[in-house]
Amino acid sequence: MSTDIAPMAEEALAPGRGAEEPSRWRMVGLSMLMLFVELALIRWTAANNVHLATITNFVLLASFLGIGLGFLLAQRPVDLFRLAPLSLIALIGFVLVFPVRLVALHGSHEFVGLSGRNPLSQVVSLPVIFLLVVLVMAGIGQATARVFAQFTPLDAYRLDIAGSIAGIVLFSVLSLAGLPPIAWGSVVAALFVALGAVRRWWQWPVIAAVVVVLLFESLSAVDVWSPYYKITTGHVTTTVLGDRYHGLAVWGNNIPYQTIYSLHTLHRIESFYFFPYRHVAQASLSNVLVIGAGTGNDVGVALSEGARHVDAVEIDPQLVQLGKEYNPEHAYQSPRVSLHVADGRAFLQDTGNQYPLILYALPDSLTALTGQSAPVGLENYLLTVQAVQEARQHLAPGGTFVMYNYYQPFLLDRYATTLDQVFGSRPCVEVGNVLAGRRQAVLTEALHGTTPHCSTFWTGKTKAPVPDDRPFPYLPVPSIPNFYLLVVGLILAASLGLVRGAAGPLRKMAGYFDLFLMGAAFLLLESKNIVQFALLFGTTWYVNSLVFAGVLLSVYAAVETARHVRLPRPRLLYLALLVTLAISFAVAPSSLLGLPVVLRFLAATALAFGPIYFANLVFAQRFKDTSSSTTAFGANLLGAIVGGVLEYLSLITGFRFLLVVVGVLYGLAFFLGRRWLRAAPEAR
Repeated sequence: MSTDIAPMAEEALAPGRGAEEPSRWRMVGLSMLMLFVELALIRWTAANNVHLATITNFVLLASFLGIGLGFLLAQRPVDLFRLAPLSLIALIGFVLVFPVRLVALHGSHEFVGLSGRNPLSQVVSLPVIFLLVVLVMAGIGQATARVFAQFTPLDAYRLDIAGSIAGIVLFSVLSLAGLPPIAWGSVVAALFVALGAVRRWWQWPVIAAVVVVLLFESLSAVDVWSPYYKITTGHVTTTVLGDRYHGLAVWGNNIPYQTIYSLHTLHRIESFYFFPYRHVAQASLSNVLVIGAGTGNDVGVALSEGARHVDAVEIDPQLVQLGKEYNPEHAYQSPRVSLHVADGRAFLQDTGNQYPLILYALPDSLTALTGQSAPVGLENYLLTVQAVQEARQHLAPGGTFVMYNYYQPFLLDRYATTLDQVFGSRPCVEVGNVLAGRRQAVLTEALHGTTPHCSTFWTGKTKAPVPDDRPFPYLPVPSIPNFYLLVVGLILAASLGLVRGAAGPLRKMAGYFDLFLMGAAFLLLESKNIVQFALLFGTTWYVNSLVFAGVLLSVYAAVETARHVRLPRPRLLYLALLVTLAISFAVAPSSLLGLPVVLRFLAATALAFGPIYFANLVFAQRFKDTSSSTTAFGANLLGAIVGGVLEYLSLITGFRFLLVVVGVLYGLAFFLGRRWLRAAPEAR
C-alpha cells in the first residue's frame, strides 16, 4: 500500500465497537493531519536540503514507515501523539540549522551549509532526517490507529479516506496559491491542538515554536514559494575580460536555476541565446514557440530578433512573476507575447498551432544537480524521442527546431542522436563556454533538408535516445546508481529493525507473506499511475494531486462495494485484478496521446484505477479475516517499503514493466495465500 493509503486499508485493530459522532470527526481530522503532514514534509525538506533531490521517495518511505510503526504501537502505553510536536520542531530545527545548498558544479566545495559553512554530509544528514520523519509520523499514526479501532472496519476505512482526501485538497490549494511554510505550519499546529496533541503546559511552547520558526523562514525577503520549489533570488556580478555584468540569480530548492540578464549582457556573456536566429529567415519569426520560457530571457531575445508573436510556455508561475517584475526587457508585458503557465509537453499535445520556429529554451534549468542523479524531473518528458517527434509535427512548412542548454558530452550526443533520428539529418551544433565539464550548445534542425548557414554539423558518438517509458536522459546507460542501492539497502535494514522491535519476531508474520506481497504491489501500482498521468496531462502539482485523490476515490469505491455487495470468491477477484492489469499493460500510455483531452482522461482513468479498485477488494477481503491485525499490518508495511524500493527497477526496465512486476507479486500472493483461500466460504 502507498503512504497515503496503507494506514487506511488496515481494516481494524479492535473491530465491532461503536463510536459517537465526535469520534467520527476526530477520525477524519487525524487522517487529514496525517496526509497533510506527509505531503508538507516531502515538499519542505527537499526545499532546504539538496541531498534529498538525488534520492526519490526518501521522505515518502520514512513517512510510511512511521505511520506503520504508529499502528503497531497502538496498544502500547506510551503516547507518541503528544510527543509528535516535539519531534516535528526537532526536525524543523535540524533542517534549518543544517541546510545544504549547491554553489559549485565541481571541486571540493560544491555544497555549503548555513552562512556559508561546510554542510553536514549525506551520511549524517539523511539518516537524521529519516529518523525524525519516522518519529513525527509514528505519533500521528498511533493516534489514528487508536481511533480507528473504535469503529467497524469499513466505517473506519470510509472516514479515513474522507480525511485523506481533505488533506490532499487542502495542501494542494495552499501550494497552488504559492503560500509559504507558515501557512502549512499553521494548519498543522491548529490540527495538533484541536485533536488533543497539546494538553500539557510544556507542549504549548513547542507548538508555538513550530509556528514562529516557520514564520521567520517565510518572512525571508529573498524567498518565494511556487507550487514546485522554494525560489530564492539574489543579485550577482560576473566579470569577463575586466568588464562587470550584473544580473539577478534564481535558485530552485537551493540549486542554481536561472539568471536574469539584460539583452546587452546576454550579447556579451551568453551569446548562445542568439545563435538560433542565424539559421532562420525573418519570415520565420511570424510566430515563435518558446518552451521553458522561465524568467523571460529567451522571450526578450526573440522579440529583439524580430518575432512578431511569441507563445511563451512556462510551468512555474513564480518564475513568470519574477520575469514580469525584474526582467529589464519587460518581455512578458509585450502585447506580442502570449503567456501559458503549463507543462510544455502537455501544451504541445493540446495545441493545434504550427510554428515556424520552436525553441526548447534551457528546458531543464536544474540540470546542475539532475546531471548527477536520475529523478523524474518536471521537464524529463520534454526530452524524450516522442516529445521531439511531437514538436516536429507542430512545425510549419519550412520551420526550424532548436534546443539549447549546458550539456555533458554524453548528453549532447544523446540529444543530437535524437534529432538525427527524428528529422533524418544531422543537427547543426554550435558550442560556447565550458562550465564544469558542461558545454553551452545549441542544436538546430530544419524541418526539411540541412540547416542553412551552418558551419558545424554534429559528428559525435551515437547515444540511444530516451523513450517516454524510461525518461531518464541523465543516466548514460540503464542502471541503478550505486548511491541509490546503498540508501535503499539502509532503508530496508532500518525498516526490518524497527518493525521487529514494534511487532516482535518477524517469523510471526510468515503466515501473512501474501499481505507482504500485496503491499509491495500496491505501492508500485500507484507509482506507475502517477508517472502515466504526468505523461498524459503534464508534470504539474495539480495533476499529481488528482492522481492521489483518484487513488483514494478508487479505494472508497471498493469499500462501498464491499459494504453493500456480496463479493465473489477471492479467486475471481484475483482473476479480475490480473485481467485489468493485463489490459493496462497492453494499452501503452502513448497510444492515448492522440485522443481529445476528455476522452484521454476517461481512458486513462479506467486503465489506471481499474486495477486499484480490484486490488483493494482483494486486500480488504483478505485482511478482514486475519487473526492478528498488528502482525498482518507489519507484513503489509514491510511489503510496501519493498515496493518503494522496487520502483527503482524503472531506471533499468522503464515504467511499463512495473505492471509485470505488480502482476507477478499479486500472482505470488494468490498462490501463497491458498490456505486462506481454501478456507474461505463460497462467497464473501
